[in-house]
Amino acid sequence: MSNNPFFKPFNTVHETFPFDEIKFEHYEEAFMEGMRREKERLERIINNPETPTFGNTIVIVEEEEDDYYDLLDNVESVFGNLMSAETNDDMEDLAEKLQPLLTQHSNDISLNPKLFERVKYIYEHKADENLTEEEEKLLIDTYQGFVRSGALLDEAGKDKLRALTEEAGMLSLKFSENLRKEKKAFMLHITDEADLSGLKEHDIEMAKAAAKEKKVDGWVFTLDGPSYGPFMSHSDKRELREKMYMAYNTLCIKDNEYNNLDICKRIVNIRLELSQLLGYKSYADYVMEHRMAKSAKNVKEFLDTLIKAYKKPAQNDVKEIRDYARKLNKDRKFELKPWDFSYYSHKLQIEKYNIESDMFRPYLKLENVIDGVFGLANRLYGITFEENPDIQVYHPDVKAYEVKDKDGSYLAVFYADFFPREGKQGGAWMTEFNNQWISHKGVNHRPHVSVVMNFTKPTEDKPSLLTLGEVETFLHEFGHSLHGMFANTRFGAMSGTSVFWDFVELPSQIMENYTANREFLNTFAFHYETGKPVPKSLLARLKKTKHYLAAYSCMRQVSFGLLDMAYYSIKKPFDKEIIPFEKKAWGRAMIMPQLPGTCMTTQFSHIMSGGYAAGYYSYKWAEVLEADAFSVFKKKGVFNQEVAQSFRDNILSKGGTKDPMELYVAFRGQEPTVDALMKRNGIKVPAKKASKAKK
Repeated sequence: MSNNPFFKPFNTVHETFPFDEIKFEHYEEAFMEGMRREKERLERIINNPETPTFGNTIVIVEEEEDDYYDLLDNVESVFGNLMSAETNDDMEDLAEKLQPLLTQHSNDISLNPKLFERVKYIYEHKADENLTEEEEKLLIDTYQGFVRSGALLDEAGKDKLRALTEEAGMLSLKFSENLRKEKKAFMLHITDEADLSGLKEHDIEMAKAAAKEKKVDGWVFTLDGPSYGPFMSHSDKRELREKMYMAYNTLCIKDNEYNNLDICKRIVNIRLELSQLLGYKSYADYVMEHRMAKSAKNVKEFLDTLIKAYKKPAQNDVKEIRDYARKLNKDRKFELKPWDFSYYSHKLQIEKYNIESDMFRPYLKLENVIDGVFGLANRLYGITFEENPDIQVYHPDVKAYEVKDKDGSYLAVFYADFFPREGKQGGAWMTEFNNQWISHKGVNHRPHVSVVMNFTKPTEDKPSLLTLGEVETFLHEFGHSLHGMFANTRFGAMSGTSVFWDFVELPSQIMENYTANREFLNTFAFHYETGKPVPKSLLARLKKTKHYLAAYSCMRQVSFGLLDMAYYSIKKPFDKEIIPFEKKAWGRAMIMPQLPGTCMTTQFSHIMSGGYAAGYYSYKWAEVLEADAFSVFKKKGVFNQEVAQSFRDNILSKGGTKDPMELYVAFRGQEPTVDALMKRNGIKVPAKKASKAKK
């Protein structure tokens, strides 16, 4: 048909994507042909005269048995991942063109009455088939998926659903595009060296490099994490901290082409309309049907529990910072502003504990951190990572590794993309180019997983030197990748991270526990110039900081959860103004005074364009699970291979094949309580019997 690389088998290492061959002009052709082929397969399924069975319907819908049928999945995987990690205006224009076509194609499948009748027949006659536990779970999930996608609606309802989902897809795309472009458009350009007061040498070098990239003199600071975070913590120039803070916290609310206010309103209302069309009172009710939390009421009670336990200690955290700032400024009436908090909390941490994150930078050379993280995986699970230059990558920054299991067999391909750049979204995430599944012929198709981050870049004079926070981020996303790499399920729809959203953060957050572990750091944290290990005195001081601002940090996460639930628990169309609604929605979790004219909603990608709508509470929910689960490691040894193997066998390899609480109990031996989290955070555990996390 053409020389399009998507149309032929990949003659590459482990059939990885041939990124060197893939050009922009290949995408649209592959999308269109992929949809055509999938429609052809759909016709073959629904026109099969045989009685519907699990094998001749569900398996064929699910499996990617040959090149002919996985074309659409392949091009969607590459294009979708690069839209986040390596996009440009041409790709965004093409995404806008393709979005309605792809949504229509998806709806054509999920709303096809003949296909649903076959699925329904199998579902109602599942007792007649000798299904395994995993097969039965897939059948139930498939049936429910059709119902939740509108299969039971009448034709008018289906037409309405099509229109709403197409509009939602376009708005989500526009939200992300606006945020990325406005964020990248801002720069704090400094030409007076005096304005660098307080900033660390490393931050200044990065700013110099950024200025050179943008072809201007002086120093440039941006809203990317490695630039913004250190500036807010270190800069002595209060007026410049304010400028940076306001730039960040007014993203997409200005009177320009990137304004997301109306987009957010419409996204919230579309989701409400969709959920009510499907028979639910609110979007949260729709979402909670497939969550551990089970109901919006349980989520609210969970967040209330955290507020009750953490709010007073969080207020004490802020009071301590405020009093300290007033002492330093010799002004009893000094008003602590949001752009002051990181700055003075950083100074207080130094005064109280004689420690700051930059003290670790010289010991956290990225290449050594990579070795350390891989070494941890080897110590826990016996797996090994070897960089393979023959695996093609989509950008020179990306490293590709071949992963071997403890018996030496091939386990996965692992991509790591570390640094910020023009066409890349901010933040950090784990994704997959191919997931794991086992064909009916017994071939175990191993996954190709990727972690994407925005770490401190190397400069002309120094390598990439990370903060402890960046190491924690690496471990977090690496935990997600282990979930993907250890997947060992029959069907891709249940593989790896294909689990309830309030369970998916458990594998990632449990890895964060190693960030400040002395024994772990001693395996890789060596000074990039002298080769000396982190001083024991520094590690001892680090241990003393474990409760520092823990309550405040918890309340910040709770506030985001409250805001999310406020939008998606509504039962009537949203007709309020975004900014005042936001201030009220999370007000009871706010510890610092709120500023007028600032807004989180318009940049809250998790709940507007990501998968966390009515689900942001999941981070704290999973933290309860993680703290409780890690107590097993602490009891038997944090590097105990038997415990790690149990975690792999009962959770990481199982994906969504069972109810997550069942998987959790299989590992832990009991349902979780909040006690371990509160104890770790230095919060007093109530004397009464600990209440279990909601089932």
